Amino acid sequence: MELYPSRVSYSLKRSMEYYLSLPLQYEETEDDWPIIMFLHGAGERGDSLEFVKKHGIPKIVSEMEDFPFVTLSPLCPEEDWWLNRLEDLKYLLELIIEQYRVDRSRIYLTGLSMGGFGTWHLAAEYPELFAAIAPVCGGGLGILGFPERVAELKCVPVWAFHGEKDNVVPVEETLVLVRQLKAIGGDVQLELYPEAGHDSWTETYSRPELYEWFMSKRRSST
Repeated sequence: MELYPSRVSYSLKRSMEYYLSLPLQYEETEDDWPIIMFLHGAGERGDSLEFVKKHGIPKIVSEMEDFPFVTLSPLCPEEDWWLNRLEDLKYLLELIIEQYRVDRSRIYLTGLSMGGFGTWHLAAEYPELFAAIAPVCGGGLGILGFPERVAELKCVPVWAFHGEKDNVVPVEETLVLVRQLKAIGGDVQLELYPEAGHDSWTETYSRPELYEWFMSKRRSST
């Protein structure tokens, strides 16, 4: 499938580049489509969108003939972090929702490593937006009130992934948030890869059941 590059500007000094993909049948129907927003890791930051296709959803989409979601994959600038860009990410997502036929009840969020942290934090900041999230080797321990603030996700389905041998982002970063959500009755499930190090994303994003799980989740309008 084709990934369409674009850029949005928030001010004279602040902008964000991103890739967008549309399902093959998007132009053939009047249907609203589910959307997945993907946040890449720290290693893909920079000034070239090509970096974004290295892992995760953009890589999967570029290798497939069709993918039944609209996908949105922004680029984080060098030396910046997704945690500094939460408002920008919300603005970009809302802009795409307004410009394309997106089903507002089926907005999904996922990301890996730095993008996994971004997934936890963006969803906790705007839990009303998302039907489900899938953070991969991320966390939030000790940042912006986490893990307590993860309680904002009590009503958002979460499927978290992490490698047990991760020596970059310790697995405890995910475990503490999952425990916190379970303690308050959150809809959360955990997938640990016993032999995986930091790269728990290759297996995660190649699993059809992840996308089936996303499709099964729909945000209530109430």
